[in-house]
Amino acid sequence: MARRSRRQSRASELNAWPGYVDALSTLLMVIIFVLLVFVLGQAFLSVALNKRQQVLDQLQREVAHLSQMLSLEQGHNRSLEQSVATLQKEHAADEATETSLTAQVSQQAAERDSARHQADALNDQLAQLSAQLAAVSAALEISQNEVRDRDRKIDNLGMELNVALARKVEQLQRYRSEFFGRLRDVLKDTKGIQVVGDRFVFQSEVLFPVGSADLSPEGIKQIKVLGRTLKQVAQQIPPSVPWILRVDGHADRLPIHTAFPSNWELSSARAITVVKMLIADGIDPRHLAATGFADFQPLDNGTTPEAFARNRRIEFRLTDR
Repeated sequence: MARRSRRQSRASELNAWPGYVDALSTLLMVIIFVLLVFVLGQAFLSVALNKRQQVLDQLQREVAHLSQMLSLEQGHNRSLEQSVATLQKEHAADEATETSLTAQVSQQAAERDSARHQADALNDQLAQLSAQLAAVSAALEISQNEVRDRDRKIDNLGMELNVALARKVEQLQRYRSEFFGRLRDVLKDTKGIQVVGDRFVFQSEVLFPVGSADLSPEGIKQIKVLGRTLKQVAQQIPPSVPWILRVDGHADRLPIHTAFPSNWELSSARAITVVKMLIADGIDPRHLAATGFADFQPLDNGTTPEAFARNRRIEFRLTDR
């Protein structure tokens, strides 16, 4: 009995395992089904979400495009508003210009009327002037005859003046010849003095030490002789003859090493010294003139000591003012 009961107990235990297996299989299938449903749901949900996202992206692109179009339209509207404002200003300016032109036209019309009145007045004046011109023409003819008479008188006076000037020049030439003739007789034996054309030429060494503007004793003697001769001739020259003794100082082109900055000062100072000496001897200053030429009027263009000596000189010329 005991052995039978153990066998029955084992048999009952063996019969319970298939039930458990079936239950577990069923549960596993349910879980797999649930998972499959969940996966499919997730897949469908993902597809739906992707479609919605694409729709949203499309909508955002359309919104951005519409915003851009709106901005462009707003800019276009602003441009149109500015154009309208500009046109309004131009219209106002045109109206002002039109008003100004209208005023100018009115003013020009008034000026035209005034000019017409002035033209009428000028025509009247022109008629009066024509009458006066006729009278002036008659008087002018008389004046022309008088002018011709005056021209003849002027020509006669000119001829007389030329004759008088020629006489003055002839007198001056005669006195110049007499003056130079007397000087030639007095100074003919003096070395370093010569006559060149219409002037007496004294070599500087005859009158001045080298590089100095102070007369040497021999120079003072020669200038006194010249002054006496000039006074004798001047007494014979009529007051109406405008004569003058020009004293010209000349130097050579060698550089100087004295108190004078250049040959300009040296030549001028020597001429002035001679003039002052003549004034001291009684020559009227109104008949004297001093001029310095430095080394720019040479007699000899050579470079020898003899050429330089010839160019260092004092010239006396009796001429008219």
